[in-house]
Amino acid sequence: MARTTLPVLLALLCVSAIARAQDALPSWNDGASKQAIVTLVERVTTEGSADYVEPGDRIATFDNDGCLWAEQPVYFQLLFAVDRIRAMAPDNPGWMTTEPYKSVLAGDMESLAKQGHKAIGEIIARTHAGMSTEQFDDTVREWLETARHPTTGRRYTDMVYKPMLELLEYLRKNGFQTFIVSGGGIDFLRVFAEEVYGIPSHQVVGSGMKTGYEVRNGVPTLVKLAELNFIDDKEGKPVGIHQHIGRRPFFAAGNSDGDFQMLEYVTAGDGPRFGLLVHHTDAEREWAYDRDSHVGRLVRGLDEAEQRGWVVVDMARDWATIFP
Repeated sequence: MARTTLPVLLALLCVSAIARAQDALPSWNDGASKQAIVTLVERVTTEGSADYVEPGDRIATFDNDGCLWAEQPVYFQLLFAVDRIRAMAPDNPGWMTTEPYKSVLAGDMESLAKQGHKAIGEIIARTHAGMSTEQFDDTVREWLETARHPTTGRRYTDMVYKPMLELLEYLRKNGFQTFIVSGGGIDFLRVFAEEVYGIPSHQVVGSGMKTGYEVRNGVPTLVKLAELNFIDDKEGKPVGIHQHIGRRPFFAAGNSDGDFQMLEYVTAGDGPRFGLLVHHTDAEREWAYDRDSHVGRLVRGLDEAEQRGWVVVDMARDWATIFP
């Protein structure tokens, strides 16, 4: 009986792995991106392989906005804050003539954007602070049930990317722990992360305001304060990973230059590492944007992905379906 050579054996393993992934990643078109994901998973989960990784170390981190769900025309948490400003306006008549509230109430998002991060931070603080954490959760949950995206008419939690939901599940079935590492608000994300993504609240890393402890009407209560605690973006993402997870992940996915340092940190580790960038190239089914976008700007990541060995997922080419 003829011996099977090593190159042939490796080729057979690769074909077998891709075949097993067909059902796991049905919304991904066959191509280099899908094959790269499957190959990594096979390398780190095959016992006896030189690249085998113990299940406890199989950690994957995902950005949220633009990576797991859409982010146009602006980040969805900002749209939540805008709706809160409108709801609170009758009790704050001075807002009609005071920025940044004046622009919000006029629906002038362009003027609001020109006022920069300080103005947006003020809106977030005003609409989030003072509530107990339970009140905040209930407010976000009600908004997600009733609010609709301004152009698609969909619920915001229906604007998640089906291929990424499949990827999360595929990784978990292969022993990975999946985390969200987002510039978005940690408390906002925790309201829906488990239901929508299958990611429990303790596996969410995000930006946040400080929280205080009070006894209200005899009940111990955690209260959101109008003071910034941590920004989980750019250089902050590796810091957030260290503080919340305590281990360098093996897999990181993002979509913008705000995720660059996370991918850089993850792929600098020893052994097989994987960096993935979702490139928004589909103007018909979603949006097409990168270098000049006011949200999800992607410049350095595109320029350096190839030399760093990162996979750039072309949404129009690599995804057979976008939304569920």
